[in-house]
Amino acid sequence: MSKPTIVLVHGAFADGTSSWRAVAGILIARGYPVLAAANPLRGLHHDAESLRAVLAALTGPVVLVGHSYGGAVITSAATESDTVTALVYVAAFAPDRGETAGELDERFAGQAQHVTTARPLPGADQAAPDGPPQVELTILAAHFHEVFAPDIDPADAAVLAATQRPLALAGMLEPMGAPAWQRLPAYYVLATRDQMIPVAGQRLMAERMQATTIEVATGHAAMLGAPEAIAELIIAAAKQAQISREHG
Repeated sequence: MSKPTIVLVHGAFADGTSSWRAVAGILIARGYPVLAAANPLRGLHHDAESLRAVLAALTGPVVLVGHSYGGAVITSAATESDTVTALVYVAAFAPDRGETAGELDERFAGQAQHVTTARPLPGADQAAPDGPPQVELTILAAHFHEVFAPDIDPADAAVLAATQRPLALAGMLEPMGAPAWQRLPAYYVLATRDQMIPVAGQRLMAERMQATTIEVATGHAAMLGAPEAIAELIIAAAKQAQISREHG
């Protein structure tokens, strides 16, 4: 049986290359087809729909991996998928029905609201008054290394801060529908030095999903600090899904 495709979904303030280069390289070297999906970061519903289109274009089974806000996106996008066999969360939000990433961030006392700055989206003055605020967020450069990517060289973190992709505030405010982790096996990489999603919050989300969990001593961008451990968990998820299909 062929190996599943590993679809990697980046979170806010990042992109596919900066997030997944090292992990993708390990997976490709181990013979797995890999796709790092471009997450639009325009709102949870919009981003989940974009990911569904990516999944629909693939053939065969998929293991879906999300970092940070990307965890909310995979939780929504995989709800009705027939091809996704497992979900892997990397220091990620995993909302339950009706929850928002913003609500979870506030509940867990994350740093997002303290280290980001907002700017208006184009056409903000013409937006519907009952919709989400038409702004997008970026992490202030002075805080990026400390709160987002503390496991890499400060000079490299400065480049990531300069090239970060902003997140529309709608991504944090739109509620989750039926979460895919209620019907799919979940795996969780818990980053023990994370300031964006503190460890207590990660642990709560992992436990309520009954996720297979590993801990890595990294900051929020765990895939930059522990790519080998994360790749091994993804491979374990892929192998277990393959066993389940063969005996299903």
